[in-house]
Order: sequence, then structure tokens, then C-alpha cells
Amino acid sequence: MSRPAHRDPLLLLLVAVGGTVGTAARAGVAQWLPHEGGLPLATLMVNLVGAFLLGLLLESLLRRGPETPRQQVLRLGIGTGALGGFTTYSAFALELHQQLAAHEVWLAVGYGLGSVGLGLLTCLLGIAVATRLGGGATR
Repeated sequence: MSRPAHRDPLLLLLVAVGGTVGTAARAGVAQWLPHEGGLPLATLMVNLVGAFLLGLLLESLLRRGPETPRQQVLRLGIGTGALGGFTTYSAFALELHQQLAAHEVWLAVGYGLGSVGLGLLTCLLGIAVATRLGGGATR
């Protein structure tokens, strides 16, 4: 019987390395689009791009049939690791708190609802692109 993924040191290392790469990419975006009040564009952008890529990745892997060891490596390394490190809902929550603390209620409401709604839409778009590229057939 094989070891569960969450107890496999190599898979845990893979997730950690992927997370490091994703976090570094997010930090690069934050340097490129610094937040100076108003709408936190860097956080919004990484979360939307991450949602799209995660939808694309997971749907693509699903359409290939039962998970193989290679697919598990892709799912954990890219999905959980890199995209998990790239996206940042902790920063999103902190930014909402800061907007509310600054009495920017409408900005917080718009940012909160917009981020979640657009995140769902971009994830669905990623799934649709994977479906289109995969010919619409599963397994």
C-alpha cells in the first residue's frame, strides 16, 4: 500500500518548492503594481490569474482520466504549491479589513464581492478553456 500524499516527504517538498516559486512570483507582481491606496490591483490580479490557471489545470488533469503519479505531481506542484503560493486570500482579507477600518465601506464591498465573483468567473473560464482544448470529452 502506498503512502498518502500528505505523508510523502517528496510530495511535501514538491508543494513547498512550488509554493516558494508562486510566492516569489506574487512578490514580483506586488513590486510591479505597488498598492498605494484605493483598489489593491496586485492582489486582485494574482487572485484572478491564479483562479483561471487553477481551473485550467484541474480540468485538464481531470479530463485525462484517473490520476497517475505524473498527474499527482502536476496537481500538487503546480496547483497546490505554485498557485497556492501565488494567490493570496490572506492579503485579500487584510486589505478588506484595512478598507473597512478606513471607513471605505463601498470600496470594501465592491472589492470583496468583485474579487469573489470575478474569481469564480475566471475559474469557470479556465475550465471552459480546458474543455475546449480537450475536445469536451472526459476519460
